[in-house]
This record gives sequence, structure tokens and C-alpha cells, in this order.
Amino acid sequence: MIVRQFLQWIRHAPAGERAEATSALARAYLHSDLSNDDLAAAEGAMIMLLDDPSPLVRGALAEVFASSQKAPPVIVHALAADQPDVALPLLARSPLLNDEDLVDLFATGHPDAQVAISGRAMLSRPLAAAIAEVGPAQACLALLENADADIAPFSINRIVERFGHLAPIRENLVGRADLPMAVRQALLAKLSQTLAGFVSARHWLGSEHAEYAAREACEKATLALAAETPYEEIGELMQHLRQSGQLTAGMILRALLSGNVVLFEEALAELSGMPLDRVTSYIHDKNISGFRALFGKAGLPAAAYPAFREAITALREGILVGEQGGVSRLKRRMVERVLAACAAERSESMASLLALLRRFAVEAAREEARMFCDDLVANDRDSDFAPQLTDARMVA
Repeated sequence: MIVRQFLQWIRHAPAGERAEATSALARAYLHSDLSNDDLAAAEGAMIMLLDDPSPLVRGALAEVFASSQKAPPVIVHALAADQPDVALPLLARSPLLNDEDLVDLFATGHPDAQVAISGRAMLSRPLAAAIAEVGPAQACLALLENADADIAPFSINRIVERFGHLAPIRENLVGRADLPMAVRQALLAKLSQTLAGFVSARHWLGSEHAEYAAREACEKATLALAAETPYEEIGELMQHLRQSGQLTAGMILRALLSGNVVLFEEALAELSGMPLDRVTSYIHDKNISGFRALFGKAGLPAAAYPAFREAITALREGILVGEQGGVSRLKRRMVERVLAACAAERSESMASLLALLRRFAVEAAREEARMFCDDLVANDRDSDFAPQLTDARMVA
């Protein structure tokens, strides 16, 4: 009886009043002690209201049913496919929408609807994978910001591949304490590519020069990152670098000339496919022939072999004993020794290697000078200024 009166009245009521009455009817359906006949009549009336021309009316239904397990499924599914301002509460909260429903709604939805789905509580791993695979940047960012989302590592990798060049995505990922070092390095590479494109687009540098500068900066940052990487993650980092084409002879030589023997060993193990313990024994064996064979199996250019050979010899002689600055920066004495040894061979095939070593030598000298000046200023700051202040008071 009440539903019949409601249907007669709603035909001529304005949209705002229809929305209020619809909200009351939906709440009565959920919370009032209605008979089975009244429940069926109320559900029929609300299904009819799905065709109401005003989004206020349909939105009123969606808001009441958004969090309810007892809502009529047919109404929930219809409203979830409605225009975004109607559907958003259901997409964000409805327990009646399963993963299959949400994946379908996400694929065909408005960007606002996709963001709402990405922010759902207790978001499952399969749904997160679908969002990471096809979702726009805004939805992927909402997924990363969703503390309740169960996101698999491969989905994180996919987001990095697709949107690692975007600052909001990078900032969110870098702030995650559980982010593997390989993914952090992938973000570094994306940032380097973005900066190179930015610089060359404004004609501040030529495209080749910009790409080289960005690649060099990425290598330096990668070594700094590797220096902080737990030992058990180094192998995974090397695998990522190889697969992404970044595990080059130049990067490996930079690591060796910085004293990062762990990275050097892991890199050769990754490239050669040999067990790490065998790689380590070849590197540290006094008979250099074993290392020569390992070097060739790793696929490194033959022209670079003299530099690696001389660096290993210098390490065995203790050239880095007493060196400061950790294993993330080039060591000047090491670089200059290797450069001198390679220059003495005067082979035309080593022209590129010598050019690289000269750049390394300049970088190492500048870094050493910077460290020296920083230490000098830090140690002498108080003693330098105190006499000047005393003299100034006496003159005054």
C-alpha cells in the first residue's frame, strides 16, 4: 500500500523531493521490518527508479546501498554501471561487486570510476594486477596510495615500466620501505630518461650529449644504490640491470675502479652464467688466465680487458688500503694507474676505453678535491674564525 502511494506521488514530484523519498524507501528496505510482499514491492519500485532521468534520484539509491551486503544485487550492478557521479559510492565500497565485476567495470569505466575502484578497501591481488596492467596513471597512483591493496611485486614492476617517468608515481614508490633495489634502480633509469628528454627538448644540450650525461648520472646513482643494497639483493639487481641492457662494460669497470668488488663479482656471475663461488675464485686466483677465460665468457669487449686486468692487479697489491669515500665513487689512484697502463699499450682498438678512463680520471680528481675541501672546511671552521672575531673586537 505504501509503495503504491509512493509510485503515484513520485510521478509528479520535483527531482530533489524524489531523491529524498527514494533515499527513505531504500533505508526502509534495509532497516525496516517489512513483510515479504512489501520488500518485493519496494524492490520493484527501486528497479523502476533506475530509469529516473535525474541523477539525484539514482545517486540517492547508490549512496544508501553503497556499503550494504543486503542491497538488491540487480540494483547495485545497474547503478555501478551508471554515470560516474552516481556509480562512485558503489564502485568504492559495495561488497556485492566481486573482482570479475570490478575488472569489467574498470576496463569500461570513466577515469573517476577507475580511481574509485583503485581505492577500494581490501583490494585483491588479481584486481591490483589488472589495474597495473591497463589502468591510467591516476588509477595506478590511487592503487599505490591504497594501504589496503595487496599489490604483487610484478604489478609494481609494471607500474614502473608504464609510469615511472611521472614524478608522483616515482615519489610514492621511492617512499615504500619494501621496494626492492632492482625496482629503485628502474626508477632511477626512468628519471634519467625523463631528464635527458627534458634537456634536449629545450635545446640546452644536443640529444646525444643529453643522453650520455643522463646515462652517466644513472650509472653513478646505480653504484651509490648498490653500495646500500643488502648482499642478498645484489644478484637480483644485477639480473635487472642485464635484462634492461644497463649491465655494460663501462658500468662494471666503474664499479671495479670504485672498489665495489661484490658488485663486480655478481655482475660477472650474471653475465657468464657461472656460479658465484667459481667466479670469485677466478677473480682472486693469482693465475690471470682463469680470469681471462671468465672475462670472455661474460661477453665483455676484448679491448677493455687490459683495464680490468690492471685494476685487479692493483687491488691485489692493496692500492685501496686507506682510501675513503666507500665504494660508490671512483678512486683516483686506481683510475690513474689503470689509465697509465692502458695508455702504455697504445692500441688503436683501445681508443674508446682510453677516452672513458680519462673521463673517469677527471671525475675522480674532482670528487677527491671536493672531499678534501669539505674536510678542510669542517676541521678548520672554528679555529679560523675565532682569531678574526677577537681581532675585530680589539680594533673596535
